[in-house]
Amino acid sequence: MRAARTLRPLAALIALGLTATTAVAGPPGPPMQTRELGEAMAMLRHAISVPTVKGNHQVPALAAYLADKLKEGGFAADDVQIIPVGETAALVARYRGTGHGKPIYLSGHMDVVAAKRSDWTRDPFTLIQENGYLYGRGTADMKTADVVLVETLIRLKREGFKPSRDIVLLLSGDEETDMATTRELARRYHDAEFLLNADAGGGTLDPASGKPVVYQIQAAEKTYADFRITFTSPGGHSSEPSPDNAIYRLSHAIDKVAAYAFPPMINDITRASLRATGQHTPGALGQAMLRFAAHPDDAQAAATISADPAYVGQIRTTCVATMLQGGHALNALPQSASVNVNCRIFPGTPVASVRETLTKVIDDPTATITVLDPKPVESPASPLRPDVIAAVTEAVHARFPGVEIVPGMSAGASDSMYFRNAGVPCYGTDAAFTKPDDTFAHGLNEKLPASEVGAGLQFWHQVLTKLAK
Repeated sequence: MRAARTLRPLAALIALGLTATTAVAGPPGPPMQTRELGEAMAMLRHAISVPTVKGNHQVPALAAYLADKLKEGGFAADDVQIIPVGETAALVARYRGTGHGKPIYLSGHMDVVAAKRSDWTRDPFTLIQENGYLYGRGTADMKTADVVLVETLIRLKREGFKPSRDIVLLLSGDEETDMATTRELARRYHDAEFLLNADAGGGTLDPASGKPVVYQIQAAEKTYADFRITFTSPGGHSSEPSPDNAIYRLSHAIDKVAAYAFPPMINDITRASLRATGQHTPGALGQAMLRFAAHPDDAQAAATISADPAYVGQIRTTCVATMLQGGHALNALPQSASVNVNCRIFPGTPVASVRETLTKVIDDPTATITVLDPKPVESPASPLRPDVIAAVTEAVHARFPGVEIVPGMSAGASDSMYFRNAGVPCYGTDAAFTKPDDTFAHGLNEKLPASEVGAGLQFWHQVLTKLAK
């Protein structure tokens, strides 16, 4: 996933051992056997060991491994397909139903962000269980969820479950980078009742007590866009400095972008999310969330929320400099200098209007502002479906009775944006409950509470048998 989800994933109350059958708070969900947990853990160990980083050409290997597991678990060979796209690939598996209604899509991605062994405390591509956590690149984002989905489908086959409609698993291979496989999947698969995305949404635990706070169903996400801002100049010998220096002009532009804040915005989804989160967030931040949800014109509340990096994206379009390039020689004046500005655009805001705003903020006619490929995809929020909300609520409450279920908006892009753009309603329904800032997805020493493997198996079994019965 390109950005942390808003109510950032919060994994388990107490990290539970992986040899038991998942002890959770509240009434038990459907029985989950040690067999499924053991199979899922074996798959996860292998999945983590495959470095599916861009440029490693390893996504097809992981896709082939998971495809073999699905076929061993009862899927016909014709119902499992690997779609090559450049050096990566997508995996599709169809669980055939009785033909009543459009299919349900399940979404995830097999690729991960790069991880250097020298930077990590543990080998990022070896699954390590320690102190109640699973460590390794992809444990949180999102090989654990991939494996849980695969194992759940195998379990349903084993049980002889006959869904009323097809269930189609769609695992992309470059969600973290180019999203070429996502675009190909959305081109081929866009006639569904809805899509459930295991890479978004999820549950939040209180960081101090570990108690469940809220569960978010992602129903919208911000538009992802990269803008390159470039300045050029004639250059020349470095011994003859000129005020027309492309790097200096670029630095002034960067300062202006850094100082600018897009105006606060709100919609029904973010209003509900802020209201629910504010009730469980102590101090000034929680009060600001409640005030802003009630009065979006409250400038002080907006400023308080915006001061928190985890929540500024919930109320504003954000643009931030991420990469620099400039000059061509150590002893020459630069002939060009450029910066990449990454924007996460509030739903309903056109990409063109953000480019116009950047142009006004920079206020330099010599700047060239280019929208980079792949072109941004503007996707509408998905209407909240009572059947999806009911199924997810039932599964969450089987574990944590009474936890509030709210719609939410992701601050960054996921595979859902291409399917939403193609007209498929999408809902982020990650099974995991985690504490804020606890998983380090995309960062060093990524981890996930061990309890979330078994909890995820229960969650997805219950949700799918409810929605596809």
